[in-house]
Amino acid sequence: MTARGRTMNTAPTIIRKAGENKMKNIMRGATLLLLCFVLVLSACGKGNNGAGNGNQPGSSANTGSKPDEKVEEITVAFPLVSTSQQDLQLVEDEINKISEEKIKVRVKFLPINAGEWAQRMNLIFSGGETLDLTFVSGLMYSNMVAKGQLIELDELLNKHGEGIKQAFDEKYLNATKINGQIYSVPTVRDLAGSYGLTMRKDLVDKYNIDIEAIQTLDDVENLFKTIKASEPHIVPLVPGGVGQSFRENHVFFDPLGDFMGVLPNYDNDLKIVNMYEMPEYKAFIDRIRKWYLEGYILPDAATNKTTTFELIKSGKAFSYMALQKPGFAAQESKASGTQMVTKELLPPVATTSNVTNALWGIPVNSKHQEKAMQFLNLMYSDADIVNLFDWGIEGKHYVKEKGEADHIISYPAGQDATTIGYNMLGWMFGNQFLSYVMKTDDPDIWKKTAEFNSTSKPSKALGFVFDASAVKTEVAAVSNVVTQYKLPLETGSVDPDKLLPEFISKLKSAGMDKIIAEKQKQLDEWAKNNSVQ
Repeated sequence: MTARGRTMNTAPTIIRKAGENKMKNIMRGATLLLLCFVLVLSACGKGNNGAGNGNQPGSSANTGSKPDEKVEEITVAFPLVSTSQQDLQLVEDEINKISEEKIKVRVKFLPINAGEWAQRMNLIFSGGETLDLTFVSGLMYSNMVAKGQLIELDELLNKHGEGIKQAFDEKYLNATKINGQIYSVPTVRDLAGSYGLTMRKDLVDKYNIDIEAIQTLDDVENLFKTIKASEPHIVPLVPGGVGQSFRENHVFFDPLGDFMGVLPNYDNDLKIVNMYEMPEYKAFIDRIRKWYLEGYILPDAATNKTTTFELIKSGKAFSYMALQKPGFAAQESKASGTQMVTKELLPPVATTSNVTNALWGIPVNSKHQEKAMQFLNLMYSDADIVNLFDWGIEGKHYVKEKGEADHIISYPAGQDATTIGYNMLGWMFGNQFLSYVMKTDDPDIWKKTAEFNSTSKPSKALGFVFDASAVKTEVAAVSNVVTQYKLPLETGSVDPDKLLPEFISKLKSAGMDKIIAEKQKQLDEWAKNNSVQ
């Protein structure tokens, strides 16, 4: 057994030679018996599934690779939300030590700046570039399937994805199906979500802000008024991510995947409406416009390319809206290097969009699809792989706490999230429930997250995924219109009274009503097949 707890099965070779003619037949018989015995033992060892491995159930050194099998290289793409990644190559090398031994795979990372992710992915697919495994943003999922950019995974999951299947409640894995097929696998994390406000703790403390008293957007507005008056050099509210609008992080309906036809109040008797025509939508963007005019919002919110974490860390911003979960404040504090606190504004709900928010898929132009699935399986079943992705290298990027539970870690002396050289968001990579927990975080965070998943209110349409292939032309046209109007309207940069009617008119011309009709048809059929009333 190696230092990482990987099991190596070896079958001894027994060679016997007869020295005397009178013993020849006896020795031949004995040799045959011994060989049969060795074969039986070898078969039992191969069925051990890595027993004794320090990883969680589903982790196995026996992943199907052969001793003489050639090592194949796969390219793995994911977005970078932090610039503190100078040690990324070191982590890649450590991951390869495991993956080469276990599945004869060498990975080559393709990290892409989060602000350039969508554009770069479009270029990769349009240019036919080789890419074997990729992070899939939930907002891009159905469009990628409609464009034929991702392969069906069902067969590969059955063949090489046992660790993935063991990591999930079946309903969550099935929630990614489009037209009955799985095209991407969600990461194991919070599979429900509540929306709220994330704030700098130093300013909350400085002005004695009672965050529990913040219940409505009116309360949030009063808070911004205080920050603006007291800290004029700090912007009270910035977007929750590069290229994101404020409406994307304050959702009061089931977006049904792509926001092209939504389900109000997560029910609405399963009747889909155009979000942009909802009175609640108009009221929200009117409020955002007011905040923009009063100086509560980043002036270039619609075009800003600086990450939220960098804006917070540099002292330029106070807060942002975001999808929340247990331990979210600690996660965001780590990412920005600044202590943050959160306040829930909308209660937790489980939607298909929550499940598909962060996925992994195999692109259609992958040249090593089986190897890509084998590596993906390690991301969900091998604790060493998971923690290399999430935390980096033990001793260099983190140390295990003495006297604590074996899953509690801290940064090395004199280091923190901003100086460590490797800083990733664990929810993006495989099975976060196998991840270590920082000493400053709740040691029971994964237990609480599992409870959060199981107790959140489900949307009536949980499990429905829209197949946009029948209206892909309209989806492309509507997407272009949304790209033109969404950020200006939903960051307060323009007057909604002037631009919203024009926006809605262009959406209709582009085919929004046809998309909604097709989605309603599919939702009705899904409800019938799943006995949802």
